[in-house]
Amino acid sequence: METKQKIQPLDRSLPLIDNWKQQDLKIVFTNGCFDILHVGHVDYLEKARNAGDKLILGLNTDESVRKLKGSNRPVNDEWSRARILAALSFIDLVILFNEETPLNLIKTIKPDILVKGNDYDIENIVGAKFVMENGGKVITLDLVEGVSTTGIINKIKKQ
Repeated sequence: METKQKIQPLDRSLPLIDNWKQQDLKIVFTNGCFDILHVGHVDYLEKARNAGDKLILGLNTDESVRKLKGSNRPVNDEWSRARILAALSFIDLVILFNEETPLNLIKTIKPDILVKGNDYDIENIVGAKFVMENGGKVITLDLVEGVSTTGIINKIKKQ
């Protein structure tokens, strides 16, 4: 699939997701801002994909990133972030969302597996309760130590 075709709005994604489910493929969902892609992101996303058959990434829009991270973020606009992420072979679909949390996406997609970093406790992961109540599972993954977008930005500012 061409990179740009992997970036779809939720309504246009649903037929593809339904097709995957009819094939009994395990759908993995994760989300985030992924502002400056770094090795920690790549490691995390590759592990997330290995938890199932198809990886759907809910990507925060620029507006929602600003609400979460402050007015000086994101560094990269939503289209740039989406294109870079869609270019990764282990990401099957990128869906932008504008809400503060991905709960609506999760409830609509109904993934088999919800993945977040181990910096979250399962009871604090948005959508975890919904996924488990619907027969899915929630996984937390180890993160690469010492690597973060904020850390990269701070390093650049010091130089």
